[in-house]
Amino acid sequence: MINMLKLDPHIHSTYSSDAVSTPKEIIERSKELDLDMIALSDHNTVEGSKVARELTKNDELFVIPSIEISSEYGHILGFGVEEKIEKGLSPEETVDQIHDLGGLAIVPHPYCYYRHGLFCKYKNTDLNIDGVESKNARFIFGYSNYKGKQLASKKNIAEIGSSDAHFKGFIMDCYTEIDCEKDIDSVLKAIKHRKTKSCGKGTSNIRLSKYLFDKNIRKLYQ
Repeated sequence: MINMLKLDPHIHSTYSSDAVSTPKEIIERSKELDLDMIALSDHNTVEGSKVARELTKNDELFVIPSIEISSEYGHILGFGVEEKIEKGLSPEETVDQIHDLGGLAIVPHPYCYYRHGLFCKYKNTDLNIDGVESKNARFIFGYSNYKGKQLASKKNIAEIGSSDAHFKGFIMDCYTEIDCEKDIDSVLKAIKHRKTKSCGKGTSNIRLSKYLFDKNIRKLYQ
């Protein structure tokens, strides 16, 4: 039986220095949107993920542990990872540590130069990754998403859709439909077996520009 659930696997909380929504706010918004599962993939920390998992212990919303790691050449998600992985390691070392901790290595915004896309500077696409974003909400029609889709097809790995939301209002602008149960092992197995579909229309440039303007204005008066 196909059991397609809606997952946003790449959301940032206030535990990332460039995000503004708390884990609690993210959880509340995700429930309003009827998401089945989310992951707080904060920059180089699992603390936000831990808080979110604690807050949803008895909830219908399932939170998967995750982290966005700054490797030597770009960002890699340690999806399903509950421990911090040091930044600055080579992509190979980063992926090996993710796998050693039982997680999956997923490359976000893989070809985006100004957001530390891994494959902008690092040219070894034989890297042992498990999935790649083919729909990142901030680049829905962009080069990075197009190239990500091509890479997923070439390597026969999972296509992932995610909001990459740094503000709760952008959650689920892109997301992943996944055939699994609400269980970490089931989710990871489904990604390994490419039972995913990247979905969503992306975050509009107008909404994103307004958010960035408001955020920077707030900083001026803090």
